Amino acid sequence: MEQKLSIITLGVSALKRSRKFYLDGLGWKASNEDMEGIVFISMNGFTLALYPHDALAEDANVQEDRSNFRGFTLAHNTNSPEEVDEVLIFAKQAGAKIIKPGQKVFWGGYSGYFADPDAFLWEVAYNPFIEF
Repeated sequence: MEQKLSIITLGVSALKRSRKFYLDGLGWKASNEDMEGIVFISMNGFTLALYPHDALAEDANVQEDRSNFRGFTLAHNTNSPEEVDEVLIFAKQAGAKIIKPGQKVFWGGYSGYFADPDAFLWEVAYNPFIEF
């Protein structure tokens, strides 16, 4: 598995409020002005994403309960759907728990999730619309 972190996704309680805080308040720039439902902010070497907490929990196939789900995920982006499956297999062999196997997703990509030994969630994703 390549050593890289592509995206940190924060599960936010109110997307409009968080968007206003990061973009208007802090003056940061969204890198996806044309997309609704998620905000991507290019950082220095990775991307910060803002996404509704309940939708993030649903995407990862975990309970939305804030005491059980930390409200953020880390992402490892790949160059193909096949590579997503390879990384998930590698992670499982290393001791990860597969939370969601690789599959086509509603936004047009392919992704799956694994949990590390401390239950931190990693999304492994192929996104044909964003180059990392």
